[in-house]
Amino acid sequence: MTDAPPDPDADSSPAFWREQEMLLFQQVMGRVGKSLSPDAVLYEVLHLLSELLGLNRGRIVLIGEDGTAAIRYAYGLTRDEMARGRYRSGEGITGRVLASGQPVIVQDIDHEDDFLGRAVERSELPQGPVSFLALPITIEQRTVGVLACHRIRRRHRALSDDLAMLRILATLAGQLLQLQAMLEAKTRKLEQQNEMLKHALEQDNARYGIIGTSEPLLRAISELEKVSDSTASVLLLGESGTGKELFARALHLASPRRDKPFIKVNCAAIPDTLFESELFGYERGAFTGASHSREGLFEQADHGTIFLDEIGELPLSMQGKLLRTLQEGTITRLGGKREIRIDLRLVVATNRDLRAEVAHGRFRQDLYYRLNVIPIGLPSLAERRGDIRALALHFLSRTNQANQRNVNLAPDAVARLEAHTWPGNIRELSNLVERIVLLAEKPILSATDIERFMPAHDAPPPAAPADPSAATPRQAGAAPAVRPYVSARSHTVEELMRALADSGGNKSRAAQLLGLTARQFAYRLQKAGPGDAA
Repeated sequence: MTDAPPDPDADSSPAFWREQEMLLFQQVMGRVGKSLSPDAVLYEVLHLLSELLGLNRGRIVLIGEDGTAAIRYAYGLTRDEMARGRYRSGEGITGRVLASGQPVIVQDIDHEDDFLGRAVERSELPQGPVSFLALPITIEQRTVGVLACHRIRRRHRALSDDLAMLRILATLAGQLLQLQAMLEAKTRKLEQQNEMLKHALEQDNARYGIIGTSEPLLRAISELEKVSDSTASVLLLGESGTGKELFARALHLASPRRDKPFIKVNCAAIPDTLFESELFGYERGAFTGASHSREGLFEQADHGTIFLDEIGELPLSMQGKLLRTLQEGTITRLGGKREIRIDLRLVVATNRDLRAEVAHGRFRQDLYYRLNVIPIGLPSLAERRGDIRALALHFLSRTNQANQRNVNLAPDAVARLEAHTWPGNIRELSNLVERIVLLAEKPILSATDIERFMPAHDAPPPAAPADPSAATPRQAGAAPAVRPYVSARSHTVEELMRALADSGGNKSRAAQLLGLTARQFAYRLQKAGPGDAA
């Protein structure tokens, strides 16, 4: 490489230099047309500056993430020389340009105290006067680098022309670097979106809030989606804690009624005397205290979906009225005479064997057939062990966020969860993970650490007595996977009060001792009356 433009003595006229400039622009634009990558274009810019205009040892210095600037692109410098070219803001001529954002022209480097000569030793440069030109590279009015080069003073070319060319090329460099930053940001965003889509594919059914990809779960969801467009009643069957409400909501979201109301009703939580007014509503004056008319839950669900959970708890007197509503598509409010037409999708759920209930006269056969149009069995957690890991991590993340914790499970801890039988299904797993997060004493828990939180017994609990009236208080942790039918008169006042005393006044614990839900226990205690329960 020479320190002069090609054959300057042959022609140093302005026309010669304009021709050289046009050739430079043509070559640079041709390279830009092939690639917008700064790596491909900026090196060629520095090369052409040297070969066509005699601006030698060009370099582009860029600020790194640590705030220090370093030579990123160069022509006419060795690797060692490039490696030495590192500058802090305000340090030397290059650092001054970085700090001020203004160009600096050094007419003679031998008479400039701030010129460091760090990259190229003076002995490597021509003996005569050497100039140094440094211009800022900016992105959105922010200085991100410097375009600099050496210029020999004996050239027959105006300094102002060189500066004009360098300003244009510094602007081009800034635009290419800005474009690269935008593309990198866009790429990172796309990569994040791809990662989210990948996660969504792995959790293919998470759009319904259902976590897991096991075959039994996917089969149940497939059945649900196949019947989502119909109006037929759906009966969800499964053990307690398998997510029947989640499936009912998924059926609603997959149906054309997704934008209409979704009303859920827990039949075990409604006293017998309030069923009719709760479900069908009442007119003003229908009973003492009915000062105004009120819509029932069926009316509220009009054009949408109503989900009756624990349908087996529905009293026989209400079963007939529900059957009439399903057959005729109308309801009559309590105390009213006018029939109100409704259009809704009915989804019911139970963890009982309704056929056995029919055989024992506790459930109407005609209603059973009406509800059993599309039965969908929900798998227990023991049947979908492949989903335990995903579920546990989902509950872990949710609980951490809700409680501002950062608790994680080691691989052997997850394996311990996968090995458990989970008689309480997903609800039991969710409760356990929440307990682990809230009581954890360190951020990462091993299998040994979570052992103290695990239920005492992995073995299935003993079968419930055949005669409901013979039911006796169960030991804690021995609740059956499928709760058997227990009538409203299954326990005496003495049994209820004894369980309450044994549990220290904790009604939830007392209900567990008796094999009841908390709502069932509270209802039976309420029916006993304050006098009997005293």
